Amino acid sequence: MRVRRRRGQAAQHHRGAARGARRRRIAQAWSFGPGARRGHRARARASYAGAEVHLGSVNRRAPACLLALLIQTSAACGSSSISVARTPTPPSASASPLGKVSDWLEYHGTAARTGQGPSSPAFSNPRQAWSVPVDAAVYASPLIFNGRVIVATENNTLYSINLNSGTVFWKVHLGTPVNASTLPCGNIGPITGITGTPVLDSKSGRIYVVAFLAGPVHKLFTLDAIDGSVLSQQVVDPPGSSAAVEQQRGGLSLGSGYVYVTFGGLFGDCGPYHGYVIGVPLAGGANVMYKTPAARESGIWSPMGATVSDSGTVYVTIGNGSETSSFAYSNSVLQLSPDLKLQAFFAPSNWASLDASDTDLGSVGVTLLPDTGRLISIGKEGVVYLLDASRPGGIGGQIKAQHVCNGAWGGTAWQGSTVFIPCADALVAISVTPDSFSVAWRFGQARLASPIIAGGAVWAIDVTTSTLFALSPSSGAVLYQLRLNGGQHFSTPAATEGYVVVPAGNKIVAVAAA
Repeated sequence: MRVRRRRGQAAQHHRGAARGARRRRIAQAWSFGPGARRGHRARARASYAGAEVHLGSVNRRAPACLLALLIQTSAACGSSSISVARTPTPPSASASPLGKVSDWLEYHGTAARTGQGPSSPAFSNPRQAWSVPVDAAVYASPLIFNGRVIVATENNTLYSINLNSGTVFWKVHLGTPVNASTLPCGNIGPITGITGTPVLDSKSGRIYVVAFLAGPVHKLFTLDAIDGSVLSQQVVDPPGSSAAVEQQRGGLSLGSGYVYVTFGGLFGDCGPYHGYVIGVPLAGGANVMYKTPAARESGIWSPMGATVSDSGTVYVTIGNGSETSSFAYSNSVLQLSPDLKLQAFFAPSNWASLDASDTDLGSVGVTLLPDTGRLISIGKEGVVYLLDASRPGGIGGQIKAQHVCNGAWGGTAWQGSTVFIPCADALVAISVTPDSFSVAWRFGQARLASPIIAGGAVWAIDVTTSTLFALSPSSGAVLYQLRLNGGQHFSTPAATEGYVVVPAGNKIVAVAAA
């Protein structure tokens, strides 16, 4: 697993012409847990002072007490303040910039990690619609909600961008990221902040995102998706863990009233890290947790994070562990209950040699195929395992195993009976039945990262040339390509009707259908 370093850029305020009169509005925060209702006020927290909110193209600041009412003049209360700037007419919750379009709310769209966007309209004549610079590298997938694109950067900044025009509605800086040189190992730099893809609850209109803050510490922030207000924050570092050696790379998931957050180690496997899944209740209350039992390592580091079924079952893949004699659930697929109790597992019969050679099964998350009741798992060894979703099979209990490529990293996508796998030597399409699978096609002309499917094409980014490819789902033939001039390892697009949105280094690019 190699990730190219990019030079960080200082955060810059987005400026532009403003029409009409401008007014100030105080951002408010309610903190009865990440799912608290706005109607219940909480005591102001001084820790919110680090959050900085900018809306539209205006850069005006107004110091604020967290519980102040909306006012026309600035006010201050103690040391708590949030910098705010607004357009004269901020976007409303009811007015989508495009009318109704499909949402893309998590890594690869849903908690089931399907990677499926709308099938129409077809991208008959794709073109770049807009490109927006951001303040640091983007490792997380974009989200799409109500005609807005949500982008998270390694500078711990979130942006809300108009899908149709590329106009920035707001941006929020959640705090100082970690200087990568202060960490014992790793391959994201020169700063590291938000790496895991956020998740958005469309029912409440709230964004949940984990920021890696100087300290270091991992905090889960809850924001209003419409205006960027910070509603709550809490430390999510597992009890007894060291934040300096735990990385939150996996995409966040929603399910059964929880936000699921996964942790693994840094590139280089330094320090006493473990794999964790943390479940943060949306309604408040105590977190739930699963910790891998190995003495160390066994991280959950795939960018897919946890895959969650419609019934609420949580699936994760585990990386290599320190154990080579007694089995401790390293290099395995775990099936967890919604409150993160271990229910069942699968591990290859050669788990010990995979541990010894750092050949993680956990480099790709779980692919859930609900129509057949099956799971697909693949890792660095390049062996696809077909598993029973209800009974994964224990050690060596797969339905079928077959070597298909020279190792896989990132996230899969599937459509119908076909699963698209990002291998090191090719993008591989496999056709799956309940009892078997076979390779349908390979595209080896570029090293494509995690794919998605939208508008009649498979979309993926070549991480070596920073080129976006669109391929035929049935044959792998090239339909379209666009040079992005920037990108990161594990980069993956998002999609809605008529648009594919792509992270491209320190910018975000939208491709329109015609």
